[in-house]
Amino acid sequence: MADQTLDAVLQVGQAKTTLAQDSQKRIDRLAQETDELTQQFKQQNKLIEDLRVFNAQMEKQVAKQLEVVSDLEQSIEKVTVIERQIQPLIFRMLDSLDQFVSLDKPFDVQERKDRIQSLRNNQDRADISVSEKFRQVLEAYKIESAYGSTIEAYKDTLNVNGQEREVNVLRVGRISLMYQTTDAKESGAYDPTAKEWIALDSSYNSRILKGLRIARDQASKDIMVMRVQAPEAAQ
Repeated sequence: MADQTLDAVLQVGQAKTTLAQDSQKRIDRLAQETDELTQQFKQQNKLIEDLRVFNAQMEKQVAKQLEVVSDLEQSIEKVTVIERQIQPLIFRMLDSLDQFVSLDKPFDVQERKDRIQSLRNNQDRADISVSEKFRQVLEAYKIESAYGSTIEAYKDTLNVNGQEREVNVLRVGRISLMYQTTDAKESGAYDPTAKEWIALDSSYNSRILKGLRIARDQASKDIMVMRVQAPEAAQ
């Protein structure tokens, strides 16, 4: 009887031990699951915080981009206004340049008029920007300005005393414009007051011939004595 009682006690103790072990395992498993859930929660919280920071940064970037777009739109509007103002200015500059060439001494006339006409033709071209058109006109003005400080010799056909003559033309800046026949026996100069070519006496032949050689780099630069039209007296 005592043995049976002891066995029963031992069995109960063993059952309690087994139950306790099972409970501990469940507790350990729950604790592990809780830790895992806690880690997942922390990770999700960090991800949410990172997304908040990212979204805030993106909002700032979008705001900046909207400002840039707004600035660009305003700039485009300003450029459009400026272009509308520049185009009439270009036409006025071309008209002034054309008039200037017509009133200037008649040197390189066809070349200069062709340059102006080419610029006029460019005004109708959509593939050339307004800024480039303006630059081209300014370049034409620079070329015209440069004529005042250069010396040039070229062949041309001039009407001298009612006759068409093949001559060598000598331009010294805008100060003097002269010609000499190809045989170097006759010389003349352009009279801006009379707006015609006039003959010069033979004493100018050697001077103009020397000037032609200098302009063609056939002689070293030297002082040249040339005919210069005296300025008109002020009224």
